[in-house]
Amino acid sequence: MAVKYGKFELPVKIRIEESSRKTNFARFIAEPFERGFGHTVGNSLRRIMLSSLESPAIISVRIEGVPHEYMAIEGIIEDMTHIVLNLKTALLRKIPQDDEQRSRDPRILSKTIDISADQIEKSGGQFPVTLKDLIPSSDFEVVNPELVIFTVTKPLVKKVELRVAIGRAYVPSERHIIPDRHTNEIVIDTAFSPVRLVNYFVENTRVGQDTDFDRLILEVTTDGRITPEEALSFATQIGILHFSVFEELNLKPITFDHGEVEANTDRDALLSKLALKISEIELSVRSTNCLAGANIETIAELVVMPESEMLRFRNFGKKSLSEIKSKLEEMGLSLGMDLTKLGINRDNVRQFVADYLNEKAGKEA
Repeated sequence: MAVKYGKFELPVKIRIEESSRKTNFARFIAEPFERGFGHTVGNSLRRIMLSSLESPAIISVRIEGVPHEYMAIEGIIEDMTHIVLNLKTALLRKIPQDDEQRSRDPRILSKTIDISADQIEKSGGQFPVTLKDLIPSSDFEVVNPELVIFTVTKPLVKKVELRVAIGRAYVPSERHIIPDRHTNEIVIDTAFSPVRLVNYFVENTRVGQDTDFDRLILEVTTDGRITPEEALSFATQIGILHFSVFEELNLKPITFDHGEVEANTDRDALLSKLALKISEIELSVRSTNCLAGANIETIAELVVMPESEMLRFRNFGKKSLSEIKSKLEEMGLSLGMDLTKLGINRDNVRQFVADYLNEKAGKEA
């Protein structure tokens, strides 16, 4: 027999803040959570993203005629130590597909660098060899192709081999296991983690009249080897995988209460939002004053207004409109809503809200 638990408030969807979105940065917002669950979920996802996501990286290098990393190379400005440091910052992108064969095996990328005197002269005496010059394979996308690996000052021909593997976290050189390691192959420390920074914040959010629920904000910055959306998606799946083992302890299944009157739950939640006063939501002083000047007192009176009509109000600009639309979106509402199914229209909206609040007060009494 199942055990009956009370209702848990859960986010309906996760949204991305478009105004701050960049190629390698995104801010994710999910709400509402029960009090405390914002930290539980946010910290778990943060730790997984920083420690457990995979990406390709260079684990060793071999340059013809270079036996070890503590030496200078004739015709090249940088010594081998600086070349190794440059290779550590190389960013390669590849997400192995499930049907690929041996996709996780380390791969050797070989390229012969042939720099002529004419190329050096055209470059002002110093010809830069970049990462894209050393990655011939189409199996990897080069995220920072213009990264200079070394600079040539004399004509030379050298074969360069890079060994690329897929891994996770940070792996020092002595922990790399390379069974077929070649002579003169220099193994390097490798940072596989594609996530540079994860911040999370927990704020209060409203559900009905209660304001102590959690809003979770996740800020994810990657280095380009994966996108922030991929990082969050992969971390979520890794977390679910680790929790699944504890299902073996599922001695008694739990069912969760979704409310006594299931059919009226959505209606009551919507009416609670619509009955809120403008002063009860977090708007700037300018937007609040503009709505007060337009004689709009409640959310219900606001959402029945079409967007085009809002801009006609005195001192009401696009910035205020954008702020209001964003706040309504957080609440699952929008401008110009059709509330006729609830018996609400523009003519009776104020009286409807007043009657609803009086009825609610009578029930609570």
